[in-house]
Amino acid sequence: MPSSRRPTYAPPKRSVRPDAPAADNTETAARAATSPKGTSGSDVITASRSIPEPSAPKQAKVEKPSGATVLAFPEPKGRRRRKKVLLAAGTVLALVAGLLAAAIYSPVLALQTIAVTGTHYVAPAQVQAALEPLRGKPLPQISDDDVRGLLGSLVQVKSISVEARPPSTLAVAVHERVPVALVKQGEQYQLVDVDGVQLATTDDPASASLPVIDGGAGAIGQDLFRATAAVLGALPADILAKLSNASAQSVDAVELKLVDGQTIVWGNASEKELKAKVLAALLKAPVDPKNPVRVYDVSVPRHPVTR
Repeated sequence: MPSSRRPTYAPPKRSVRPDAPAADNTETAARAATSPKGTSGSDVITASRSIPEPSAPKQAKVEKPSGATVLAFPEPKGRRRRKKVLLAAGTVLALVAGLLAAAIYSPVLALQTIAVTGTHYVAPAQVQAALEPLRGKPLPQISDDDVRGLLGSLVQVKSISVEARPPSTLAVAVHERVPVALVKQGEQYQLVDVDGVQLATTDDPASASLPVIDGGAGAIGQDLFRATAAVLGALPADILAKLSNASAQSVDAVELKLVDGQTIVWGNASEKELKAKVLAALLKAPVDPKNPVRVYDVSVPRHPVTR
């Protein structure tokens, strides 16, 4: 008859280290006390396994070079982009500079034709003759100062406007001085502007339709002459054509005479534009044949007087 007793196995003897703490022995005794009765310590099958302690992560070995080490970093994209932009801009500028240099010194753009406009008291041929030294010079090298300097001998020319019209034409627009009065000199009459510059001469004062300044600058003095000329320069052409002469007792007492015999009391040269507008309105007003106007007083333009 088979035996009902279970085989027993002797647990492996545990080696106790000398330096093991006393708590291990105490724990063993506690286990024996709590085991079921009738069961000896040899009846308990125990198994133990040593759990390896986690090892520290391996660190990569860094070999230190014997000499100095230079680390190469990639160039930032922004810097590469700026270099490309600067290179492209430099190339464009070089091309533009080359084209400009070719245009400035190219004989293809040499001046051949001078077109003159705006002349009345000076002939276009005179302007073209004065600008003859510029012929054959490239248009980009001709400046307004060059043209102005060559036309300085023509007193009728007050200012100019220059326009280059490739390939070989220079357009010159002349702004002439405007005559405002006649000054009698001997048997002739000089046409003068507001600055007293003589623009032309004529034997027939009626052909100019301008007032005569009595005595001229030599007789009445420069100050009175300039004051009178400034007044005449503020008047429109239709009123100038109605004047017969102008005079001044002082710079504050300028008077004008109409061809019909009426007198215009102007006063000084202040508020010239306003006085000219008031005078034009008075001359256009209806005339009463029974009470004709002999004097137009615009010396105080905001309160004009007729009598």
